[in-house]
Amino acid sequence: MYEWLKAFHVIAVIAWMAGMLYLPRLFVYHCDAEPGSRQSETFKVMERRLLKAIINPAMTVAWLLGAWLAYDSGYYLSGWFHAKLALALLMSGLHGWLVGRVRDFAADRNRHSARFYRIINEVPTVLMVAIVILVVVKPF
Repeated sequence: MYEWLKAFHVIAVIAWMAGMLYLPRLFVYHCDAEPGSRQSETFKVMERRLLKAIINPAMTVAWLLGAWLAYDSGYYLSGWFHAKLALALLMSGLHGWLVGRVRDFAADRNRHSARFYRIINEVPTVLMVAIVILVVVKPF
């Protein structure tokens, strides 16, 4: 059962990361759309659907299965796991921040530039790389 749950945890993490990488990219393009335009309204639908149908459920499944796996394996006692957990919490915080940006765009209240979102788009990548290294290498 452990291996199956681990497989579904990895699948959920992949889906979560795909969404976390795509959503800021949508924001980059949304910045160029005139508020109230057909293009802007299309981006609003895309952002909302991505969040509700993929990112939120994937994060929830990743956390639930990850907690179960950490407990079942005893990894919750390991130093590398504590570092991974801290980074996963940062990723979840970024997720929450992105939810706020979806709401801002939905209300035509975006306060950031396309360049800002291009930079933000790199944050999930950096966190993901560090998390994968911790999980695979288990350096401490």
